[in-house]
Amino acid sequence: MNTKGEIMRVKWILVIVLSINLIFCASNQKKIQQARTKDPQYQYNVGLVHLNRGNVDEAIPYLNRALTINPNYYLALNALGLAYFMKGNLQEASGYLQKCLAIDPTFSEARNNLGMVYQEQGFLDKAQQEFRLAAADKNYNSRELPYYNLARLYLTAEKYQDALDHVQKAIELNNNLAMTHNLKGTLHERLNQLDEAIESYKQAVKIDPLSIKFSYDLAVAYFKNEDFKKAREIFEKILDKTTDLETKEKIDQYLKIIKK
Repeated sequence: MNTKGEIMRVKWILVIVLSINLIFCASNQKKIQQARTKDPQYQYNVGLVHLNRGNVDEAIPYLNRALTINPNYYLALNALGLAYFMKGNLQEASGYLQKCLAIDPTFSEARNNLGMVYQEQGFLDKAQQEFRLAAADKNYNSRELPYYNLARLYLTAEKYQDALDHVQKAIELNNNLAMTHNLKGTLHERLNQLDEAIESYKQAVKIDPLSIKFSYDLAVAYFKNEDFKKAREIFEKILDKTTDLETKEKIDQYLKIIKK
């Protein structure tokens, strides 16, 4: 049987051991934190988490830290280019993406992003060149994106068949991207192929049922195809969910015409 003194001694030993463990854990945590401040990948990863959440201003300092540690960290350059593109600072975005490609010309994600920047700047020939290079890269796992962007370029130029060809390639590469089906619907609508437009819009809504735009486009196509019952059902369903005043006014106008 333990004496009172032995029990007290065991307790003190446990306290000392726990204190040592706490000191050891705190010391380890400090070392980990110090290591992270010198790790460009960690800084990039944190920045990317913020960027994916749409927190652009929170992302930029981490991405800059990654570049301070490693000025040739091309992933951070690409992410900064995308961040400034999201902020609407096209000149900054273009500069970072060009630096990224100067370090790694094979990084097609940056090429596609640069094409989007050029398109926003109105440099359509440059944008097309970047999209084509990205789409031609068989090692690029997201080739549906440059094909989609090429289709948008052809839509702007009113070359609808060329646009359809490219958006179809995007769909063949990734059938689960709602925006490609919606763009295909827009192109069929421009060509007055309303049945085909409706089927494409329906697919976009199926993939992303929460998108007001996709549902609105489908309702308009039904209206143009004189299927007023289905058009009204969708318009009434999305009317209260629509926050954009212009879209809300258009829906009201369509409903008034249908009720007449």
